[in-house]
Amino acid sequence: MTFNATILTLYPEMFPGPLGASIAGRALEDGKWSCATIQMRDFATDKHRTVDDTPAGGGAGMVLKADIIAAAVDHAVEQAPDVPGLAMTPRGPPLTPARVRELAAGPGVTILCGRFEGFDERLFEARPQIEQVSMGDIVLSGGEMGALMLLDACIRLLPGVMGAALSGDEESFENGLLEYPHYTRPVEWEGRTIPEVLRSGDHAKIAAWRKQQAEIDTRLRRPDLWERYCGARAQPASDARRKTKKDK
Repeated sequence: MTFNATILTLYPEMFPGPLGASIAGRALEDGKWSCATIQMRDFATDKHRTVDDTPAGGGAGMVLKADIIAAAVDHAVEQAPDVPGLAMTPRGPPLTPARVRELAAGPGVTILCGRFEGFDERLFEARPQIEQVSMGDIVLSGGEMGALMLLDACIRLLPGVMGAALSGDEESFENGLLEYPHYTRPVEWEGRTIPEVLRSGDHAKIAAWRKQQAEIDTRLRRPDLWERYCGARAQPASDARRKTKKDK
């Protein structure tokens, strides 16, 4: 099954962009995914192909017009009615690894790329099927870069894209932790050596070391992830205690 990506954008020349190279590029050539773009200006109704206007209430910048963008969205839905639609906007919740896996397991995705100050809010009120997502607490000049990130995250999970079937299982965030540190030859470099446990050949010790390092790095570098990880581990025990008290 081909994963079909459709991007609604003011800059279709940005696609496939870097996704035409390396792993994603080979997958595109092999037909594992497809990339199509829709120019949102094609749905403008004036001779200047206007897609934006000044913000109501005043303020800097321009806002994408609900009527024009909705027409582009409706066209995309007609072409692929069973494909989820996502709008790239910093006002959406951050994309999660779980959501990426869900998208990668489906038929594809339609991505709406914002520009300027964003979308007229009535677009999302009138088209509630559009899922608003962000790529983190940053603001980009447009949704295209976020769309490339989202697609890359999905494409690498498609069957047969990554070289090793389990190569994504222990990556950062997959188990609620950052990934453990990696090393490779030479064994010694600038006075620094690969940790001895990784050269021991003892797979149980290596696994224990990697888990410990992942926990240490997550606690030090991402306390927000660490707090959620600790909460998730404690939850089953809490549930068990509640059930025990209730049984009594």
